[in-house]
Formats: sequence, structure tokens, C-alpha cells
Amino acid sequence: MDLKKIIDKKNEAAQFMVDEITHICNKFEKRAPGSKGEQQACEYMADQLKDLGCDTVYVDEFKENPGSFFGWIYFTITCCFLALASYFFMPVLSIVFIVIGLALCVLQFGLYKKTVDKFFKEKIGHNAAGFKKPTGEVKRRIIFNGHPDAAWEWPFKYMFTYLGFDIHMIVCFIGAFYTIGIAIANVAGAIPEALVTKLGLIGLVFVPFWFGLYFMWNSKKVVDGANDNLSGCYIGIAILKALKDEGIELENTEIGVVLTGSEEAGLRGAKAWCEAHAHEFNDVPTFVYSYDTITQPEYMQANYRDLNATVKVDKDVSDLYVEACEELGIKCGKGVVPPLGGATDSAAFAQAGMRSTGITALNHALPNFYHTRLDTPDALNKDCLADCFAASVKVLEMFDNGAKQ
Repeated sequence: MDLKKIIDKKNEAAQFMVDEITHICNKFEKRAPGSKGEQQACEYMADQLKDLGCDTVYVDEFKENPGSFFGWIYFTITCCFLALASYFFMPVLSIVFIVIGLALCVLQFGLYKKTVDKFFKEKIGHNAAGFKKPTGEVKRRIIFNGHPDAAWEWPFKYMFTYLGFDIHMIVCFIGAFYTIGIAIANVAGAIPEALVTKLGLIGLVFVPFWFGLYFMWNSKKVVDGANDNLSGCYIGIAILKALKDEGIELENTEIGVVLTGSEEAGLRGAKAWCEAHAHEFNDVPTFVYSYDTITQPEYMQANYRDLNATVKVDKDVSDLYVEACEELGIKCGKGVVPPLGGATDSAAFAQAGMRSTGITALNHALPNFYHTRLDTPDALNKDCLADCFAASVKVLEMFDNGAKQ
């Protein structure tokens, strides 16, 4: 199948995406994980998938505890305070508190485990999906994925930019390691008696930084999430629209658009969708492309590792996107979602055994709009959306013609 005439209309597709993203941001409630706004967006996009010819369309519910994703901070920082206090009378206990605090950080934020979920309010999240069958036998399947929820604002990042936000986080970690370091040295008898108290008092320098971390996220302020991540949601929808507008039907390739909610709560929607549906897609080669924050064209890349670089995704799926970009002369790198960089929903699909990759167009030094009130429709980059759309259509064309299978 030759899809050049769709690729050539990438600017029209980008304008469609901008218009729809603007509509959702302006007309619906804020889309925090597990919120009514998330549900409204899923239902709205599901209706679009029906209108664009999907044979199967559904909206799923799942249970989650979204407050837990950043809630670990309360536990970890409290452990840091207790550790510093314990240092003066029982340094062994100080070591225990720091180990517990850091373990919670690694498990809940580093690996997205449900370590402290039970301590937070349960809510209902939503996913939406639509699948368009080909005219003939299904021999392959491609799924375009994005997450419709939006992030809670990071106030320190909004006020002090990424550099200030980063420095704050680094100082907090230094404080934790300093505390456990002097505690271990104290227990080992490696600190002269005259310095024991002085070293503990030096640790008080970190107290205001730790206290500030209690306010790292504002659960009452949800950003528009135009870039992160309605931009990712509308790549697949725009492809279905372009195919319908041109009257193009694929013969043996099924197209799916899966919109997984509550990514900002730790990939909870994607994990729930995979738990419910991943087993349904073992019949034919199935590639999953997860798009997240398609904004900065100079940073577009296929991520070969995800979830803080801990999860390996499918090389062929990643390579196909890079090759499609090369065919069109679009800049695209090969990268990873780095440690402390979070994740895309691709990680959940890969963990469920599906062949997936995450596509991002975002500086991992995190621009000012990221997780702040600046992530509005005005911050959308139409050229970046157009290029990602074109590359994704090229991926569809190459995949439909048998590439990487």
C-alpha cells in the first residue's frame, strides 16, 4: 500500500489535531488520573473512533489509587526527618529509616510498583480503544497509543524552572545519603566523639529542602496536558481520519487506537488494559507505538529502553519508526527514557509481552511547560505534530507491506 498522498497532507492532519486538543482542553473538566475529565476525554475520543470506522470500540473502567504515585514522597521525607533525629540517640535506627525511605522511592517511582497504593483513596480510571478491521484476513496489527490524562502541577518547577527543580531534588537526595553516611560511620566508630554532634547539626541544612519536597506536586492543580499527552493521543486518531477522508481501506492490516488513562499515576491505565486485553493479540504480529509529548522536533526519538531505563522494548518496532523517519528526511534519534525520566505507556505493553516502543519528542531536561500550567494548546508545535504524523503513516505503510515481520 502506498500512503504518500496521506503523508503529503500532514499539515492538514496537524491542524485537525490542534483543533481537537484545543476543544478537549477548553470544554472538558481537568483530566487528572481517575477523574471525570479523564472519563469525558476517553468517551469523546471513543465516539470519534466509531465515526472513523472502527468496528470495535469500548471504554473500560479500572480501579486505582492515583494519589500514591507521588504519595511515596510523604513517607520517604518523613523517614528522612526521623533518620536525622534518630542519629543523635540511635544511629542504627537512622540507617533503617533512610533505607526504608529510599526503598519506597525506588519501588513506587523508580519501578512503578504498587508499594503504598493502599494508603490512598481508590478511584475509577478509564481507558478507551477502537479497532478497524481490514477488508480481508487479518495478517498483522498495528496499535497507536497515547494517554488522555494530564499531570498534577509541579509548583517548584513552574516557579524555578527545571534547573531549580532539579537542584532541589538533588539536594534532597544528597541529604538522605549524607544522613545514612554519617550514621553508618557513627555506628562503625569511625567518627571522633567531638564531631558526632557537629556532623548531625550540619544535616539540619537539608531540613528546609526536605520540607519543600512535601509540596513538590499540587494535587489540586491539574494542568491542561495539551502536549503531555493529548498530542500523543491524536496521532492514531488523525491517521484513521486521513484514511477515511481518502477512502483507503487496508487489505490485511488491522489498525488499533488504544488510549490508556492514568499514565501520570504510574502507567495504571496501560497496565490495567494489558491485564484485561493483551492476551487477545497473540494471533498475528502486533506492533504497539506509544506516543508521549510530541512537541520538540529536535528531540524526537524512539526509546529503546523505558521506565527509567529499566525496561527493554522491542528493537524491530523501534527500528521501524527510525527507518520511516529516515525515508522522509525527518530527524529522529535512538534513545532511552533515562533514570528519573519516568516512563511512557510502552513500558507497560512491553512488560505484558507485547512488541512495543515509546516515541517522544521532548528534551529529557524537561522544558518549562512540562507538568506546569504552561502546557496549554498555545504550547503545541504544529510542525512537530505534522512530522510525527507523517512518520507514523510511513510506519503503517512499511508495516502493511511486510516490514520487520
